[in-house]
Amino acid sequence: TTKGGEIMKIVIVGLGVIGGGYAMALKDSGYTDVYGVDKDVETLKKAKALGIIKEGYKNENEIIKSADLIVLAIYPNLVKNFIINNKENFKSGVIITDVTGIKQLFINEIAKILPKEVDFIFAHPMAGREKKGIDYATNKVFKGANFLITVTDKNKDENLNLIEELAYKMGFKHIKKISPKYHDEIISFTSQLPHVLAVALINSDIDGRNTGEFIGDSYRDLTRIANINESLWSQLFLGNKNNLLKSMKAFEVEFNKILKCIEDEEDEKLLRWVYHEHNQETLAAAWINGYEVEKEKQYEVILCNGQSLKT
Repeated sequence: TTKGGEIMKIVIVGLGVIGGGYAMALKDSGYTDVYGVDKDVETLKKAKALGIIKEGYKNENEIIKSADLIVLAIYPNLVKNFIINNKENFKSGVIITDVTGIKQLFINEIAKILPKEVDFIFAHPMAGREKKGIDYATNKVFKGANFLITVTDKNKDENLNLIEELAYKMGFKHIKKISPKYHDEIISFTSQLPHVLAVALINSDIDGRNTGEFIGDSYRDLTRIANINESLWSQLFLGNKNNLLKSMKAFEVEFNKILKCIEDEEDEKLLRWVYHEHNQETLAAAWINGYEVEKEKQYEVILCNGQSLKT
């Protein structure tokens, strides 16, 4: 909980689902000097009542002047303006980090306007909830989750290590350091495309047939993320437009293959499409990385070909 031998003062800007979850995780990790900034007074009251912040502020101007670490848990389109508005308020040596799901939209612009003595470690916790607001915040979603650090040539090693260590303390298990370009490419497939598909599936339903009375686990699993924060996700989709379109078109190609197989009743071709070596490897990796495996337990993944894979 220290930086340079002193207690680290942390300011979280935005106490919604992720910002609130960060505050909870920091509290559980022993960080005691944590403050919150949010435009909603009720949110600040709730955060203080929960004991996850020392004090709350509607305006960040004063509190960030003494911050050692600033966590920006705000929408992507607000990040650049936050830096512009507070350029004169950052103390020398402060570390800023974020939680946004896209990076190339603003990372280069921020690098140009960021004061020399400020280090911005761009990060992306791969965990969240479909709801919004502090009432739905929890740090449980961080346990065993992935955490991405987007490295720039201006980042200092000691600051990258500090954010990495912080992520581990908050419960994240798999931490990767990648480039902004690769971040947005892979996220378009692993995060944004699934959200697009979930929304499309829900929207393709026929009105008035009480679908909820006929669903099983498969429908529930596929549509869990469809109830998204539309303001945030619209920004994420458009902010990563080219990468997302590429992922959507690749999916469309595969979807059309199975559509054609079914139309033409080509059972052997359909079998080959459903079972594919690459599918098996990806499926196994997704399942294994999705669980925090305890030493005394063994998880079993059954692949489509009946092969059993134990971890």
